[in-house]
Amino acid sequence: MGAHLEAVVFDFDGLVLDTEWCEWVTAAAMFSAQGTELSLELWKTFIGSLEHPHWTDILEEQLGRPIDRAALRAERGVLQGECNAELAPLPGVVRLIDELAATGTALAVASSSSADWVHGHLGGHGLFDRFAAVATGDEVARTKPDPAVYLLACERLGVSPCDAVAIEDSVNGVAAAKAAGMLAVAVPGTLTRGMDFGAADLEVGSCVDLSPERLASLF
Repeated sequence: MGAHLEAVVFDFDGLVLDTEWCEWVTAAAMFSAQGTELSLELWKTFIGSLEHPHWTDILEEQLGRPIDRAALRAERGVLQGECNAELAPLPGVVRLIDELAATGTALAVASSSSADWVHGHLGGHGLFDRFAAVATGDEVARTKPDPAVYLLACERLGVSPCDAVAIEDSVNGVAAAKAAGMLAVAVPGTLTRGMDFGAADLEVGSCVDLSPERLASLF
């Protein structure tokens, strides 16, 4: 019997909530306050992964002097909290989750972010209980584009990766899903729109364009 749709695994940041935008604008604000600029093109290469320099390392290198990292992180944390508090699930996400659940499709989240971050945001929007499994970056040795977090999500669902679809907003995430042996759907976000998603099996404008039938047809 050939592969068929048994599970859908959602990325989190930039796909369920546009936290990626808050990450960018608050980091850029910290650079601006120090009289320098954070490169958006550089930042885009970081999206979907933790395998990159910390923004404070980049800021210190650009300034050429030591910075009070703890104070700057705390200041940015306040800005992030204010930005994230205004977010709502991105268009089509909740409907797609509900429609997939109604078909009996197993659902999970696989994110490079920490468990505290992902669980907190999912819970705050009443979405945590919609997923049978959540796998996060602090549970694996390497984050996306490494496939480990997707493999962990599939393992927790009890499904083969070849019977699962990943939905992603980042190039790193698509690479991770494909390396795990999954089909990958790209839903570019605010910061990743226009990037090369040629490795994805399908690219759509938003989750509004997806349905259980369309995902199943990928097989």
